[in-house]
Amino acid sequence: MNHFKSHFWYNKRQRNGILFLIILIVVLQAVNFIIDFSYDKEIIPDVSEIDLYQQQIDSLKKIQQGNKKEKIYPFNPNYITDFKGYQLGMSIEEIDKLLAFRKSGKFINSAKEFQNITEVNDSLLSIIASYFKFPEWVDQKTAEKNTVSLSKKAIKSVQAITNHDINKVTIEQLKKLNGIGDKLAKRIIAYRNLLNGFSFNDQIYEVYYLDKEVANRVLKHYWVVQKPLIKKTNINKATFKEVLHLPYLDYDLTKKIFNYKDINDDFSSLEDLKKIDSFPINKFERIALYLTVD
Repeated sequence: MNHFKSHFWYNKRQRNGILFLIILIVVLQAVNFIIDFSYDKEIIPDVSEIDLYQQQIDSLKKIQQGNKKEKIYPFNPNYITDFKGYQLGMSIEEIDKLLAFRKSGKFINSAKEFQNITEVNDSLLSIIASYFKFPEWVDQKTAEKNTVSLSKKAIKSVQAITNHDINKVTIEQLKKLNGIGDKLAKRIIAYRNLLNGFSFNDQIYEVYYLDKEVANRVLKHYWVVQKPLIKKTNINKATFKEVLHLPYLDYDLTKKIFNYKDINDDFSSLEDLKKIDSFPINKFERIALYLTVD
């Protein structure tokens, strides 16, 4: 009996070891129950990421296709086929309109006529029109037509510009402008006559009692188209009175000019005028319009 009992008797250290083993088994079983260690779990992909990747792939394919686009060579648009029209980016309706026009026995002679018949948009026409190649006789005919058209436009343009020449405007035309009455219009014409014609647009501001705002309004409609031919006075040969009567020259300035000439002999250049004491440099270009040293 004592021998049988000895098999079930453990000391304190053995009992602690058995207890620790039982606790370890319980913990491992609990962990196995709570955590699923299987690898058969289904992975659900992110649909948005897949779509994004697909879009990037499609974009790369389009770029690659664009790089492989066939080179376009010059061609006669009268002989565009269904396939050629498709390559050029034309719609089925546009191609059908072109083919129907050609079946009637007519020919297209310009890019503008091509657009009128096919009704292609401006953006497509701007791309393909540069490749249009018409027979030489068509190009020559178009060039002659354009030359005549340009000549007519040029004549009209010259006429329009001439009508805006401030040196040819009349009193009645000036009176049509807001702020200009009969007296002011006559004063502008009188000053123009005094100058023998306006040579600079800003000379209009020199007219007495003409507001700057009104002067600006005049210049919006009339300006110097062609400078007038002014008869110049030889400063080395002219008399005091002849120089005094010229625009922009008063008595004091005329006197200084002749005093300078008496001391330094004749003027070798109009630039010598700038050497005169108190000479109005800002008016030199205007004064030079009426003088010469030759």
